[in-house]
Amino acid sequence: MLRVVLVDDEPQSCKSLAIKLKGVADDIEIIGTYYHPERAISGIRKMKPDVIFLDIEMPGMNGFQLLEKMEEFDFEVIFVTAYNEYMLNALRISALDYLLKPVDTEELKNALTRLRKKNLLHENALHTKEQLELLGDTLKEQHAPKRLALASLQGIVFLKINEIVRVEALSNYSTFYLISKQKIMVSKTLKEFEPVLSMQNFFRVNRSCIVNTDYIVKYKNEDGGIIELQDGTEVGVGPHRKNELVELLSRL
Repeated sequence: MLRVVLVDDEPQSCKSLAIKLKGVADDIEIIGTYYHPERAISGIRKMKPDVIFLDIEMPGMNGFQLLEKMEEFDFEVIFVTAYNEYMLNALRISALDYLLKPVDTEELKNALTRLRKKNLLHENALHTKEQLELLGDTLKEQHAPKRLALASLQGIVFLKINEIVRVEALSNYSTFYLISKQKIMVSKTLKEFEPVLSMQNFFRVNRSCIVNTDYIVKYKNEDGGIIELQDGTEVGVGPHRKNELVELLSRL
């Protein structure tokens, strides 16, 4: 059984999420529901849940501040938040799981599936702790982040964004190619990473590839347009991306 705690200052949101959780899984036990962050802290310490569904924006203390006060923990966290592009990008950079309000049933199922996979891989909350530190750094920084956390098949991988040469998509997977020749595959689409990478010097050259423009060494005006990257890879440029890329390269 997954022992679950819900933390949200809106009682109706907790009630709605509880109903959906019970409707999509029979291995869920909701052991606590809290509308006040301070009470949640003492309750979580006492009950030791497996996972917390945690609202981010709460009066007096937000979700991140609550976790900071926990000091040590061995549970997983799924954030529940209203849409905020900056916040969502910060969560993506940290590879932390989240659900958008109002919570969609299919997205909730997917979040539980990811959680079970992590449990099968015996990933522990040490990863979560590092991810939260990265999230905190990202939220404090006024400029684009320098690091990225990737939830790969082998666990959470932390890497410097400037080490990424390109990212290629295949169905619902994305493969990160690093300057070190290392490859990292993650079970997320290219679309999910594009907002994060576009904050840096990355450009989507076609439907299935985003490249780091710092590693472009040559542009060939043939076959519709081809770029050569520092690792020797050649990537075709989509017809609708060519003019924008040429203009971008002219400014570099």
